[in-house]
Amino acid sequence: MTPKLVLASSSPFRRTLMENAGLAFEAHAAHIDERAIEAPLEKSGATPDQVALVLAEAKADEVSRRFSGALVIGSDQTMSLGSQVFHKPRDMAAAADHLHMLEGRTHRLNSAIAIVRNGEVLWRHVAHAQLSMRPLTDDFIARHLKRVGSKALASVGAYQLEGEGIQLFDKIDGDYFTILGLPMLPLLAKLRELDAIDG
Repeated sequence: MTPKLVLASSSPFRRTLMENAGLAFEAHAAHIDERAIEAPLEKSGATPDQVALVLAEAKADEVSRRFSGALVIGSDQTMSLGSQVFHKPRDMAAAADHLHMLEGRTHRLNSAIAIVRNGEVLWRHVAHAQLSMRPLTDDFIARHLKRVGSKALASVGAYQLEGEGIQLFDKIDGDYFTILGLPMLPLLAKLRELDAIDG
């Protein structure tokens, strides 16, 4: 019998990616305190990849304890510029600060994914995308944030590539799924290997 698939996320973007791929699954948010898990990791010098993996596994683990026997998919994404890790901006001033720091430079999105069954991690993976933001003027940043409004607060880096955020960039290396925070190609390959989807 094919195991039940559960996505440990409330993200509409991740849910849509899985729906578009034709997967039959349920989506349930993980009840974890991400900042409480993240803070000691960052203090101990964990890499952005490690932070994303620990959070992805924590989400999948928490949900797997509610759905016995299900394959639970957890994911998380960090954004890094060198050794600095970015979080979602708390307000519009912080969003402007993020864009000022990123403009004219290349940053990295680190998208981690884990599959957990009954509290056991079956698989973990991190995919990367490199995004080069074009040089931006202060005036353009102000106008851009005024146009996108509070959407800028919903993503690390204060942009959404699937919307007007695309105008901020001049080069992107990495696949669309990794950028949206759910690396679909390696996920689908692993689900086929686990006989969870038609191969």
